[in-house]
Amino acid sequence: MSKLNILVVGGGGREHALVWKIAQSSLVSKIYCAPGNPGISKLAECVDISPSDLNGLLAFALSKTIDLTVVGPEIPLVAGITDLFEEQGLGIFGPSQGAAELEGSKVFAKYLLEKYDIPTAGYKVFESFDDACAHLKTIPFPTVIKADGLAAGKGALICKTEHEAITALEMIMIDRQFGDAGSRVVIEEFMQGEEASVIALTDGENLAYLPPSQDHKAIFDGDQGPNTGGMGAYAPAPVIDAAMMRRVHKEIMLPTVKAMALEDRPYRGVLYAGLMVTKDGPKVVEFNCRFGDPEAQVLLPLIKADLVDTLFRISRGKRIDSDLKQHSKWALCVVLASGGYPGSYENGKRVVGLDGYLGEETMIFHAGTDFDADGQVVTSGGRVLGVTATGEDFYSARKSAYSAVGKVAFDKAYYRKDIGEKAKKHLAKSFSN
Repeated sequence: MSKLNILVVGGGGREHALVWKIAQSSLVSKIYCAPGNPGISKLAECVDISPSDLNGLLAFALSKTIDLTVVGPEIPLVAGITDLFEEQGLGIFGPSQGAAELEGSKVFAKYLLEKYDIPTAGYKVFESFDDACAHLKTIPFPTVIKADGLAAGKGALICKTEHEAITALEMIMIDRQFGDAGSRVVIEEFMQGEEASVIALTDGENLAYLPPSQDHKAIFDGDQGPNTGGMGAYAPAPVIDAAMMRRVHKEIMLPTVKAMALEDRPYRGVLYAGLMVTKDGPKVVEFNCRFGDPEAQVLLPLIKADLVDTLFRISRGKRIDSDLKQHSKWALCVVLASGGYPGSYENGKRVVGLDGYLGEETMIFHAGTDFDADGQVVTSGGRVLGVTATGEDFYSARKSAYSAVGKVAFDKAYYRKDIGEKAKKHLAKSFSN
């Protein structure tokens, strides 16, 4: 295989991690990233094209003879970028528009899970605010209310009372805080258990698993406060042990890939299952059609195999090896966010400490950064940096990550101090056994 020109679409922490991993491949000639960010600019040529500008991305890919496009965020996938590129004979990694509806519509995902007996929470779908409110009087609380469409990871609301649920419905269906994503809602039963993420690469038939991981969505320690895009993650997550992983494969992941094929929506790309591990076993909370963010920041450093080879094979409709070689290590990421996030916050805060020595196994992935007029790195988003460290065990990875967090700063920076806390009880239990 001749060396490849690669385009990565996106400009956040997930895309920085992807570019960082892709740059290690011997198969790569040149990497572009649209739009990229200051961190990515050290590894790739950044191009000022929005991820939602599908025609602009297509024109660029054709002009630069791009051999493989890797799509980071969900919006272009749901909008059909894969179909558009493939019509022009371009290799692209990511599911088709029909397959990406697995993330693009909670209603479709629930329909698929119910039809093919894949375990998930019971639910009802509503297009009418009044009908949804009437339904609230017939169910126990807490309950979960979800906007049907894309809502940047913030469209699922846990409601402890009927009053909270009505407020959530007003926000989604009346005030349209998530736009058209709130034209329909799913009201589903609240599942008791521990959440985890299982992410696999699939060619539409075979599944190559990355280590199970655990995200931390709530803004405050102890999983308190409103949901964010993710305040940190770690992997592997011990709540998904080998036996549970076999169940996830047999009961959820493989049946989903088969179901999508039967629905004439063959699924090729990243299949991300957000799971609840309940007393009855694993159940699906949601699906995503791309790498998680910040899960990518802890998973990609753990991959030993040449990721580009696998992505390229999937983009060309070829079979992949289900054994994706991995390092026997742990990884943990702490997100540094702008003060006030996920509400209002200020941009333009200068970031210091990025050029200091942070440790051999520590990486800083840029999520919401930009250059100011003087060429200095400043904040430009809610989630600003993902401070990630690997280690031979959970405790060393966690110590290294938090040590590095203390060496990077910007005005009003905020981070959770309990990333990975849930792992401790599982590790203590396995140690005692």
